[in-house]
Amino acid sequence: MKKGDKIEGYVVKYDFPNIGSVEVEEDGEKKYVKVKNAILGQKVSATINKKKHSLLEARLEEVTERAPEETADPCPHFKECGGCTYQTFPYEEQLKIKEGQLLKLLKNALGENAGDLEKGYEGIIASPDKDEYRNKMEFSFSDEYKDGPLALGMHKRGSTYDVVKTFGCRIVDEDFRRILKETYEYYYALNLPYYHKMRHEGILRHLCVRKGRKSGEILVFLVTSSQWKNTYSKEEWDKILNDWKDKLLAIELKGSFAGILHINNDSLADAVKDEGETILYGRDYFEEDLLGLKFKISPFSFFQNNSLAAELLYSKVKEYLFEGVEGKPVVYDLYTGTGTIAQIIADSTSKTIGVEIVEEAVEAAKESAKRNNVTNCEFIAGDVLKCLDDIDTLPDYIILDPPRDGINPKALEKILSYGVRNIVYVSCKPSSLARDLESFYANGYAIKKCSFVDLFPSTYHCETVVLLSRV
Repeated sequence: MKKGDKIEGYVVKYDFPNIGSVEVEEDGEKKYVKVKNAILGQKVSATINKKKHSLLEARLEEVTERAPEETADPCPHFKECGGCTYQTFPYEEQLKIKEGQLLKLLKNALGENAGDLEKGYEGIIASPDKDEYRNKMEFSFSDEYKDGPLALGMHKRGSTYDVVKTFGCRIVDEDFRRILKETYEYYYALNLPYYHKMRHEGILRHLCVRKGRKSGEILVFLVTSSQWKNTYSKEEWDKILNDWKDKLLAIELKGSFAGILHINNDSLADAVKDEGETILYGRDYFEEDLLGLKFKISPFSFFQNNSLAAELLYSKVKEYLFEGVEGKPVVYDLYTGTGTIAQIIADSTSKTIGVEIVEEAVEAAKESAKRNNVTNCEFIAGDVLKCLDDIDTLPDYIILDPPRDGINPKALEKILSYGVRNIVYVSCKPSSLARDLESFYANGYAIKKCSFVDLFPSTYHCETVVLLSRV
């Protein structure tokens, strides 16, 4: 077999993250080809795109036969959009698939210590909302195909350029869909060019929508380059933005706008960055309620994408952290984001110290703590690796909720050197947790309890929460 060869076969193994192994035969010998997005039980056709020694990888072309468990109807964008791999599976089956993958991943990482996971595993917790659960979505401007018409939505599966107009997306609610469609129609009629990622030319880059699941407050921001200056005067551009704002305000919505913003971004990277903000309407944040507390969420501050499932996750974190604890300990909440966990556990601590590298998120955390009348939380803006040496108060317990790539090895070394009794590790990328477990076990920690919390129905993503106790 070589690059470019077509294969067809059944997926006989399935590993995290979303990698199927297709069994094929060559010269009477069985071989396995890894195919991303191919799920156990499916028959698929794929094209070999990587070969290194005996390792073969292929790009999924088509599911020619569904798995027996695939009985759910997908949304109209399922075949093109790259977002919701599991949408054809009933939700109970989705949970089984995730659970099986994650248990396999962590057991392989633990090796001879896998028995700790078997003893401490408490199951997978379902999301209260199966559809329309996301409180944040970043949509991209591009074309539907090369040199095609303007599109606004999600990237096509396997493409970094082409975009699908996802006006029927099921993981966001009707308010998101109406805002998306109105924005697309407005800028399509104006014939404004999208920002071309390779040529670095054009204007329209992203549309971001955030909405409180409980509060109903909506924050919308349009992200463009400053190349509008090549075509429009400042007065003309202001009119374009204000007319768009008026179009949005005229939409009949279930929620209400907290703010409508314009964000300037001339960065070459294909990421939503703030290089200048203009408030067109309202304010530059929205509020959300979690477990009886109110949180201020600014455009770029981290906040879990599924509010109701986040409550279940944070309740589990609190339960694990204070396992068998008497009195009120000092807790470090590292990678605290907008300080949600820190404030939720504050009633059980003498002091909680949150550390977060995003200054905007730290300011939001401080404001939320004041409004929630939480007086025993201290929030520090900075890198965990650099900040720990400057904190005088030592921790009794530690919470870790790092970004997707996990914890810097040097930072983890410092964290483990405190020797606290309990550490709760929350991970949105379980492979990062699996990697870090070796360091925990090398430093005298072992898994005592473990749960999975599904914050991302219809996708292969899932949160893990693990209690690591000092042996």
